[in-house]
Amino acid sequence: MKVLCIDGGGIRGVFAIAILKALEEEMGKPIGEAFDLVAGTSTGAIIAASVALKLEMKDVLKDYQIYGEKIFSRQSKLGLWRTIYSDRFMRRFFQRAFGNYTLADIEKPLLIPAVDLTHGKPYVHRSNFGSSGEETDLSVKLWDAVLSSCSAPVYFPPNNVENKFLSIDGGLWANNPSLVCITEAMKHFHEKIEDIEILSIGTGEQQIVFSDEERGSWGMQQWLPVQLPSFKVTPKLFDLALHLSSESVTYHCKYLLGENYLRINENLGEEVSFDEVTYTDRLIDLAAKCMGNRKEEILQFLN
Repeated sequence: MKVLCIDGGGIRGVFAIAILKALEEEMGKPIGEAFDLVAGTSTGAIIAASVALKLEMKDVLKDYQIYGEKIFSRQSKLGLWRTIYSDRFMRRFFQRAFGNYTLADIEKPLLIPAVDLTHGKPYVHRSNFGSSGEETDLSVKLWDAVLSSCSAPVYFPPNNVENKFLSIDGGLWANNPSLVCITEAMKHFHEKIEDIEILSIGTGEQQIVFSDEERGSWGMQQWLPVQLPSFKVTPKLFDLALHLSSESVTYHCKYLLGENYLRINENLGEEVSFDEVTYTDRLIDLAAKCMGNRKEEILQFLN
């Protein structure tokens, strides 16, 4: 069973899209046709849902470039009394991209990790592939499931899923959804672990550095630094949590699957916030560099 997993990481999802776009051009077909199961968290949920619908990655990339600045347009400086960003443009983007499709309409096996905030537990939105999981609610709109997985605390408000529960970013527990996919493949599809092959695409390896220069302070300014004079809050703690989640899952999956786990990611060389829209072009260039070095390896894995 071949599986595609895409990490969360906000605007850094451009890196994963550019990789998939290059693969589509190389293969001459929608990238989803190369996989039996697709999963994505947060920004990865947007990409995975697009793959499941056979949307062209070149068009998804254009949408990121168009909507990125609108989505990450601040409504609050510090996020003390309301979220830093509104979800208005993000909601509009998803509704436009995914229309009225419900999870019941999606036959491609698709997994979207989120968090059920109302009940304080992990949650996985599943498409219509016959899963008997108790959590499966196929009446949920695809755009609603994706929005749930993208609602980063403080930065975006929780998503109210059909007045049933509040949901927030799936990256809090499964920023790299590879382990979710291994579990699903074994539990639902009854695959042996040696028959599971995962192509896992990251959103850039962060270089998040903390120092003890201001010994003893360690308040909000250290964990969520405020840039002056713009008063922009840097999501340093949130980005660190996403990075650690992804890298720990990568370690476990490499151990469990061995050569059947191919991880595609590149070192960013610096800290790049998930809302840093000015980095888009550099992410595309980084993906091109990565494909130049690893294209044959990826194609061989897919074949």
